[in-house]
Amino acid sequence: MADWANAFMFAVALLAFTLGFSSIIMGFMTTETGAKGMQEKIEYGFFGVSGLVVCLLMGYALA
Repeated sequence: MADWANAFMFAVALLAFTLGFSSIIMGFMTTETGAKGMQEKIEYGFFGVSGLVVCLLMGYALA
């Protein structure tokens, strides 16, 4: 049964890494300017960093 838990944690880590990394990339690709553009960059950056933190947390849980 422990294999199912490890598989689930690996899936969550992979999903979090993918979403986090793609959010960081999207933060650099935004075309908005001014306050709206800065707001988008901050939001994408926040979701990117939080996704990578969840990925690292799941990696630590698997170790």
